[in-house]
Amino acid sequence: MRIQLKGRGGATADDELLSRMEKKLEKVAKQVSPLAECTIELRDVRGEQVADGTLRLKGVVLRAHETGSDAAQAINLVADDLARQVKKHRDKRRGRREAHRASGQQQAV
Repeated sequence: MRIQLKGRGGATADDELLSRMEKKLEKVAKQVSPLAECTIELRDVRGEQVADGTLRLKGVVLRAHETGSDAAQAINLVADDLARQVKKHRDKRRGRREAHRASGQQQAV
């Protein structure tokens, strides 16, 4: 999975945050294609850090928006939200595939 970190409006995106984000998104990276693209934007709004995450997969785009007292907390919340969405998306696809397979077996009999 390709990961990109952007800082906007006074928020800084340094190497420490990037390494922390990569570590946090390892769980997501194991579940998606290596061609998936993840972009996290950090902004400073009224003294709080806002993180917007976009994960582009084949055929679907998952988004997360979280606010935290510091950048690390906001990134952790976004990573958790994206992990939850990826799991839900995978379970939905798996359920459709199994239902399709089961209906095909019934028609063959």
